Amino acid sequence: MERADLELGHVLAAAEAAPPGESVNVVAQDLQKRFGAARVSFLFADLIGQRLVRLAATGGEAPDHAGVIDLRGSVYDGVLQSQRQHVESDGQGGLRVITPVTNRGDCIGVLEATLQSADDTVLRQVRDAAHALAYIIVTDRRFTDLYHLGRRTTETSLAAEIQHQLLPSASCCEAPQFTLAAGLIPADDIGGDTYDYTLDRDTLHLSVTDAMGHDTNSALLATLLVSALRRARRSGCDALKQAYHAHQALLSHSRGLATGQLFCVDLGTGLCELVNAGHPWPLRLRDGVVEEVRLAVNLPFGVAAPTPYRLQELQLRPGDRLILLTDGMQDRGAATVDLASVVHDTRAQHPREAVRSLTAAVLAACHGNLRDDATVLILDWHGSDGRPAEAGPGPR
Repeated sequence: MERADLELGHVLAAAEAAPPGESVNVVAQDLQKRFGAARVSFLFADLIGQRLVRLAATGGEAPDHAGVIDLRGSVYDGVLQSQRQHVESDGQGGLRVITPVTNRGDCIGVLEATLQSADDTVLRQVRDAAHALAYIIVTDRRFTDLYHLGRRTTETSLAAEIQHQLLPSASCCEAPQFTLAAGLIPADDIGGDTYDYTLDRDTLHLSVTDAMGHDTNSALLATLLVSALRRARRSGCDALKQAYHAHQALLSHSRGLATGQLFCVDLGTGLCELVNAGHPWPLRLRDGVVEEVRLAVNLPFGVAAPTPYRLQELQLRPGDRLILLTDGMQDRGAATVDLASVVHDTRAQHPREAVRSLTAAVLAACHGNLRDDATVLILDWHGSDGRPAEAGPGPR
């Protein structure tokens, strides 16, 4: 076993022995001991996705920068987009090293440290430490509100708090067969929209839903809807049965209704079984052409009707990009955005960045004041061989 592996094992053991809010301190002490690192801090994005919040290691020098930093156009933004380590002079004879902290495609943040000197071996070991920090934070944030608290740079409504607890803890996921990313705006005052995904051995499950109404009423309706869908999914139900259970839950326990789109994607074949419950059609980018996927549309969940839900099929090909939306991406001021053009223009971007581009375009069109939630989920299908298609939308 190499010495670097032993060092990382020591870091993981030290992190487990420390309180869950001390993850950055554990990594900082390791980097200081091995490389004489100074001013070590971890920076992560706020709920809005427009600022970074700095969490500095305690007991060390105070960072030179403010605790909250504008993300767009910053050096940190470049690191998160490229997922590459950045090294530059700190202006005092040392090196400023900024390293992405990412787990399965989910950009948790960046690790920043100052080193007196660093060769390729040292820089690689810093990257290894940042990778270890990602796993540590994913584990530790189950036990502390430190990271949740730090992400609130604006006041969050009760509805938004409820909604965020319904979303997956990671907004991006990478696997051999696919890459997906999702986003929801506005993040600090929402009520109604959700997205969800989970991956089992042979199926990727996706959902995008929109509970009607505003504020806490829609958030509570969304809680009922998502809980019913997850209960059915975790009981082994396919998309059709999930839709049935969600529909019955709304009929039995509320007077509300919700639209939704449920997908079960076979990881071996790319065949999707899906249900569309009154939801906007998805977009698909294939061979450079963006088009609506004109699915049959059933009534929303919660609408009493004699017509049963219909199970449909959609075949994905390697290189396809599928975009699921809620109506907030298309209604009112957002209707002025040519979504198909934005999808085409961002075809070379990672889904994580394409989501940012789409939501930024909608926010700009609405002058930063959305009257409805807007959600987008992007799925890039690479195929069962695990390789992105050569003619597909951009490098991975």
